[in-house]
Amino acid sequence: MIELAMEKMNSRIQKLEFLLKQMDKIHLREAAEILKVSEMTIRRDLSSSASSIILLGGYIVKDPKKQNNKQYQIFEHQGKNTTEKVKLAKVAASLIEEGDVVFFDCGSTIPFIAAEIEHHLKFTAVCCSINAFIALQEKPNCDVILCGGRYSRHNAFLMPIQSRTELEIIRTNKAFISAAGVDLKQGVTCFNFDEAKVKQVAMSKTQQSILVIDHAKFHQIQQAYIANLDAFDILVCDKSVPTEFADQIITCIA
Repeated sequence: MIELAMEKMNSRIQKLEFLLKQMDKIHLREAAEILKVSEMTIRRDLSSSASSIILLGGYIVKDPKKQNNKQYQIFEHQGKNTTEKVKLAKVAASLIEEGDVVFFDCGSTIPFIAAEIEHHLKFTAVCCSINAFIALQEKPNCDVILCGGRYSRHNAFLMPIQSRTELEIIRTNKAFISAAGVDLKQGVTCFNFDEAKVKQVAMSKTQQSILVIDHAKFHQIQQAYIANLDAFDILVCDKSVPTEFADQIITCIA
């Protein structure tokens, strides 16, 4: 009886692994429908097996830790500094008002902001990343615009392949920009050059550029330059911003 149950579990895991070779993720609900079992059964399968797939935010994905890839992975960073991200996300989400048109950057912090937005709020969201889109489409009164392009598995990001994109023609009144490093001399930086280009475009098309970072990003420098700190209107952080950084920006919120 136990052997039969194990055989069925292994069969379900193998089917899921096969599906994830064809796509990047599968919603838990869809997986349950495909395998004709309950969502709880799949949760139990994944927690009991030593497979290369995991459940992350309601989606079944390949385990980044078992992909043997040294590049930056958005899914790997989603579970880090969670307490800090939730704290700053609440503050950032409170800045969104009825009728706003808001750009949501990529990065592991951004879905936390989307999750904190009140369901009753009517606004338009513009994004270029799958992780932001997944969180935003859960908001019933949010009109989501996902900008297209070449998909990067490393950061769940869509890089435009033509010069005239949705991001170029939409004028937002707020843009949430994430970063991996903030330095007084080297400015605001991230890991990826393609991401940096999109962040720069988003900042040039918005009324308010809002930098959202946790305190660990200060005095850090990554390879891709985004902008100088004084190019941002607001800085949202989980802790009080060091004085030397606060002096370079209009408003700091912690």
